[in-house]
Amino acid sequence: MSQIIHLSLVVPCYNEQENVCDFYREARKAFDGCGYPVEFVMVNDGSSDRTGEELDRLWKEEKGRDALLTVVHFSRNFGKEAAILAGLREARGEYTALIDADLQQPPEIVRQMVTILDLHPETDVVAAYQSERRESGFMTAAKSAFYRLVNRISEVTMHPDASDFRCFRRSVRDAILSLPENARFTKGIFAWVGFTTYYIPYEVRQRHAGVSKWNFIKLFRYAMEGIIGYTVSPLKWPLIPGVGCTLAGIAALIVQAVRAALGVDVRFGVIVSLLVFFFGLIMLTLGVIGEYLARVYLQDKNRPVYIVRKVLRTDGDPAGGKD
Repeated sequence: MSQIIHLSLVVPCYNEQENVCDFYREARKAFDGCGYPVEFVMVNDGSSDRTGEELDRLWKEEKGRDALLTVVHFSRNFGKEAAILAGLREARGEYTALIDADLQQPPEIVRQMVTILDLHPETDVVAAYQSERRESGFMTAAKSAFYRLVNRISEVTMHPDASDFRCFRRSVRDAILSLPENARFTKGIFAWVGFTTYYIPYEVRQRHAGVSKWNFIKLFRYAMEGIIGYTVSPLKWPLIPGVGCTLAGIAALIVQAVRAALGVDVRFGVIVSLLVFFFGLIMLTLGVIGEYLARVYLQDKNRPVYIVRKVLRTDGDPAGGKD
């Protein structure tokens, strides 16, 4: 590597054809005169629109200039968590920042994060949280409920309003990359590896172009990743109702035995009720266990989190991603 890179900006991109070039230009402008080299690592997560073409065009424009731009193309869509992991592996900076390509997260905030890390060597991570959420009341309530639940049952605590928008030192990046799991939940990973974190507020912007990729179904899946990945409590949940149902079943049988002795015919209703209830309880238990066994099964396959189709670097340095 010809020079020491102070900051790497990791940018996951999925169907952001109208945003990637404008984001790059605005981010470059935000770091004009900063006095240190800034690298951009833009990961095309198997986009189905022209995002890949726009990134290739951007790379061709920047190649040969005094710019540090790496473009990673996946072979298909593997998800944002995979794109973040790929970006972290390619990043070569002393600091690494995660930021979205839709310009809702101002690049100027990253410059503030870098300043905080420079001035406070005791701080390892600077994470930004939304000072005011701009989303539907339902989504806000759903996210709040998720964080209350996961922070109550998990071994780690996650800041309820902080996203992946953060900047951190190389030691944090190396710690994250040392974790071998395939089912990755970045917010949980940051909480699990620890390190001293400083939180700053920011005002989220309107999306530059296009529509958000988030909906309730994706939020639910994301929440399940957090719950399943960072606590074993769900494995224990069926135990309490299981014991309670067993005791209730014994009590019910005693009561029905007494009623039967008095000549009351209660067989059919009681049998059907008990069968339905216990069948549902068994299925719930098997479903929870199945979720964990599925994770073990997928991890045992040891498949890569993503597959790279090609990597383009304006500086031609092949060392990226080889740490």
